[in-house]
Amino acid sequence: MQNLLDLDADGLTAWFAAQGEKPFRARQVLRWMHRAGVADFDAMTDIAKSLRDKLKARSVVQPPAVVSDRLSDDGTRKFLIDVGNGNAVETVFIPEDDRSTLCVSTQAGCALDCAFCSTGKQGFNRNLSVAEIIGQLWQANQALGAVHGDERVISNVVLMGMGEPLANFDNAVAALKLMLDDNAYGLSRRRVTVSTSGLVPVMDRLRDECPVALAVSLHAPNDVLRDELVPINQKYPLAELMAACRRYLEKAPRDFVTFEYVMLDGINDSDAHARELLALVKKVPCKFNLIPFNPFPGSPFRRSKAERVRRFADILMQAGIVTTTRKTRGDDIDAACGQLAGEVADRTRARERLQHRRATIALHPVATHTVETRP
Repeated sequence: MQNLLDLDADGLTAWFAAQGEKPFRARQVLRWMHRAGVADFDAMTDIAKSLRDKLKARSVVQPPAVVSDRLSDDGTRKFLIDVGNGNAVETVFIPEDDRSTLCVSTQAGCALDCAFCSTGKQGFNRNLSVAEIIGQLWQANQALGAVHGDERVISNVVLMGMGEPLANFDNAVAALKLMLDDNAYGLSRRRVTVSTSGLVPVMDRLRDECPVALAVSLHAPNDVLRDELVPINQKYPLAELMAACRRYLEKAPRDFVTFEYVMLDGINDSDAHARELLALVKKVPCKFNLIPFNPFPGSPFRRSKAERVRRFADILMQAGIVTTTRKTRGDDIDAACGQLAGEVADRTRARERLQHRRATIALHPVATHTVETRP
């Protein structure tokens, strides 16, 4: 049985053609599934009964199930989504005065193992399917009442949840195309953002195949420090990453890249680090989003003091770079940035490696606050 949520518009059209049906039938079903949030073929009232019977025999509309739905004191809402075989991912809805954003996961766990992120400490199991990615938006719309009438409750989507979106490129892009499709969710490219830790060759693919707004998890101003905080930097160092950002902007819907920078007390938050950042990004039109570190059990890091964050931001802003400090949302339900963990049937032994690393650091402390640059 084909899960039709696994198909973007082109895939759905091809599948309908294989069933002997015309392309407009695919568009009808696409609108019913995504615009109206309908999973029951019998409820698709403008489709002939003979086609509905054929669809019931050969396909399903099956989003992943919601395991739990938790509401924060500040209005943030976290959904735990069952993706099978002992895995569950987290999706977060963040309402604000001028927008409402859904933070979507793309993998069960994450293999990149960034030092300050709870998700990576859970290990990695697998990539999510298209249905499991777009199904998070489908389920959130259901829960928020967005499928009754034309009101759009979710105005922005960010692929910033569990996992590295560009490590699941094909499925993530198929889901992105559904988000942008006027027969599905009809979001603007400017309102859909992909966050990456810096998979340089895949950034180029995204630019060419589905350019949306880009956010880069930077977190360090030099290679020595970033090698420790964001290990993918050892493969794609900062010079390559900055060049990829410049290339991306050639086709991006926005004329800047957003650099995300988690503020770690005594690690990456000094005035010297801020000045290094200015030198690093001088040729990349950008804005900075400073993120107060959100602690999780077992983490060795501390959140930078508010005054230190303010001073860091001032240095960037005085140089003419738009800089915001992210307001911590949903931390009472572990829904804040860097806290998403879900449930992962780890096949990478990440927990064992983490315990070994902690034991090693206890015996041989590592100075992660260096500002030395790679030759």
